[in-house]
Order: sequence, then structure tokens, then C-alpha cells
Amino acid sequence: MQTLEENILNVTELEPRQKHPTIFLRFDELEPGESLTIHNDHDPKPLYYQLLGERGNCFNWEYLEQGPEWWKVRISKRRNDEGEETLGEIATKDLRKAQIFKKYGLDFCCGGKKTVKEACAEKGLDVTRIEQELQAADQNLATSRPLPYNDWSIDFLADYIVNTHHSYVVKTLPDLRTYAAKVARVHGSRHPELLAIHTLVEEINAELTSHMIKEEKVLFPYIKELVAESKSAASPAPSPFTTVQQPINMMEMEHEAVGHNLEQIRELSRNYTLPEDACASYSLLYRLLEEFEDDLHTHVHLENNILFPKALKLEKELKY
Repeated sequence: MQTLEENILNVTELEPRQKHPTIFLRFDELEPGESLTIHNDHDPKPLYYQLLGERGNCFNWEYLEQGPEWWKVRISKRRNDEGEETLGEIATKDLRKAQIFKKYGLDFCCGGKKTVKEACAEKGLDVTRIEQELQAADQNLATSRPLPYNDWSIDFLADYIVNTHHSYVVKTLPDLRTYAAKVARVHGSRHPELLAIHTLVEEINAELTSHMIKEEKVLFPYIKELVAESKSAASPAPSPFTTVQQPINMMEMEHEAVGHNLEQIRELSRNYTLPEDACASYSLLYRLLEEFEDDLHTHVHLENNILFPKALKLEKELKY
């Protein structure tokens, strides 16, 4: 296998018409897992998109140096069994990286099954910039430890979701409803978007209230029964549904509905930007909404990307 030192291509030494063909030839010669490092006197970002378009999503792109004199990029060919991680999988491994997704408006909870490239393409974002920030995060976050959600047993995780996130929703929704109604009543004539925000908050309240009851009374107890069965030799208890996939599908649809409402609120409020005539209640409403949205992202991520897939896997191991 070629070493990194051996496999370096100085693009500035090539004729302009030979640059991309030579890089493609050298890339095609790589074995899965091997890398080519190119040196250039400007950012080779157009090469990234050409390589993606002509060879597909089969490589990793890592900036080693970014000017002002040299741009150095390591291009690695993925191994055959190395698929690209989704937003949800990245957040599952380290939820702190979700801050990067939030920064660019990338949905890692309801939209967590998309890859970074797919999500960026949908929003017209510079994927190389976001991938670079994710790579930098690996180094910047190395000194602190995130909560190990993915290592917890799913019965413990279900209890954590109820005690942390469901409790937060129950505590916060009454204040959200009160301030949304008050601010719409006082400022709605000058800021009609507040009337729509009030309606959306009421829809969120109705959806989440029934949603959490279904999880706490039906779905989560069933998941705990699955865990108990896995630890004993007892026969499986009768299931209230054919498979846990059925309630999970419903919960994910409801997550998406609430997430869509919050996206609308963010758009209507112009990312929670306060107008000049905003009063203290107006300011508090926007702060509560932003905090609520942030908590819900983590809440839904823990269910959609960790709890539900593991529950499906456990049920399959036990019953099929």
C-alpha cells in the first residue's frame, strides 16, 4: 500500500489541461483505504464537486492546509464496506457535533437519515466547509466527554427521555402558550406573524401532549418489556401491536409534524429576531421558543436515532 509521503501530487507542476485528468487517473489507481494528497496554489474545491459528480460518493476529502500559498488536500478512497455516515449517526456518536448542524439549519433528528452531502445539496450549502468543521470538531472536542447516550441500555434511555425531556416539555409548554397568546394580543396588529406563531404553539401543545402520553403509557413500557425478556428465559408477553415498528412509525410522523411547526416559527420570527418595539414578554417568548426548539432537537434525536432503532433490533432478535 502506498504511504502518504509517497503518494503526493504537486498539481502546480502540471499543464492546466492535464491537472484534473491526472488527478482522476491517480485517484482511480488507489486501492480502497488508500489516499492521494494534492498540493495546489489555490483552493481545489471545484475538483471536489467534479469528483463527486463523476465518481460518486466514494471518497473522503480532508484539508490539510488552506493557503495563503499552498492548499493541501488528502483524498481517500473509501473501503467497500465503509458507507458514509448520516447526520443522525454522526450525532449519535457525538451529540456535540449537532451544534454544527444547527448552525447551518441541518435537521439531524427528523431528517437524520440523510448524509451530510445529501442534506447540504438540498439546502444549497457548501458541503466542503461543513465537512471541514466536522473534522476540526474531532480535535476541538477531544478534551471533553459527551453523555454516552448510545452506550445506555434502552430501558434506561427511555426513563431518561421521560425524566429529562418530557418533564421539560410539560414544564415549559404552559409558559409558551401564555406568552404566545399575550404577545399576539398586544403586538399582533403591528406584527401579524405573532398570530400565526400563537396558532403554531397551540398545535405543538396539542400534538406533544397526546404524543408523550402514548409514549409513556404504551410504547416505552413495551420497550422495557423487551429488555426484561432479553434478560430472562420467560416467554414473550403478548404484544399490543404486531411489531414495534407500527407505533414507532406514528411517533416519527408526529415528531416530524412538531419539527415542521417549529421550522415555521423560526421562519416567521426571522430566526427569533426581535423588532425595535419588542417588550420584555416579547423577548421572553422568543427566548423560550429557541430553548424549546433546542431541547426538542435532542429529544427527538435520542428517540429517532438511538432508542427506536435499538428497540426494533431487540424485538427482531427476540421474536423473529
